[in-house]
Amino acid sequence: MDEMLRVEASANWYTHQQLAFDRELVRFRFRTIEPYLQGPHGLELGSGDGSMTVYLRKKFSPLTVVEGSKHLVDQIPDGDDVVKIHSLFEEFRPTQKFDTVILEHVLEHVEDPVQLLKDASRHLKPGANLCVGVPNAHSFHRLAAVKMGMLKDVYELNERDHAVGHRRVYSWELLAADLRSAGLTVEKMDGIFFKPLSNGQIDKYWDAKMVEGFYQLGKDFPENAAEISVVCKLR
Repeated sequence: MDEMLRVEASANWYTHQQLAFDRELVRFRFRTIEPYLQGPHGLELGSGDGSMTVYLRKKFSPLTVVEGSKHLVDQIPDGDDVVKIHSLFEEFRPTQKFDTVILEHVLEHVEDPVQLLKDASRHLKPGANLCVGVPNAHSFHRLAAVKMGMLKDVYELNERDHAVGHRRVYSWELLAADLRSAGLTVEKMDGIFFKPLSNGQIDKYWDAKMVEGFYQLGKDFPENAAEISVVCKLR
């Protein structure tokens, strides 16, 4: 119950504080994992306000969506192509397995990320893909924040991290270690978006051409991009 209350407490961020650029980053995440989305049955663990769900519904039929916040579950439109489930991920017990499981920006929120990865792996059909995405501690904007004295180190949680309910920030090495501990093999590891400034600054001052250009630039500097995207399979 305490964990459910914690999840619900951060739900307001998605519906009242999320920026247009935050949703643009969701679109970039989808573009990055789209080639690895095997159907027809997909499982999204952690929908937030449904920004990613909008894209995933075009790839899966049906798409099962699991979200710990009732408020956020209610933001997702009903339809024959989507099954909405209000549950903590740790308590979700499906009766079927899936062709692709999506864990986008979930591991940084949960108490035991390795156990959640193990649980998510049990939902995979043989040969299915598990797509995982997390913020990157070594993003250029966090490295700059350390130089400016705004963060003690790249792993310190900032005000925005606390508002959205983050418990940790991942590096490539830390994420790879958790994936190995969960018995997963990395098929593909990417960086998403070269981010020299905060989301708020980018949202306020950058135009669409700049945003697209820095998304492309992130592919050249993956280990220092804003986000880490991984496609993995069971060993």
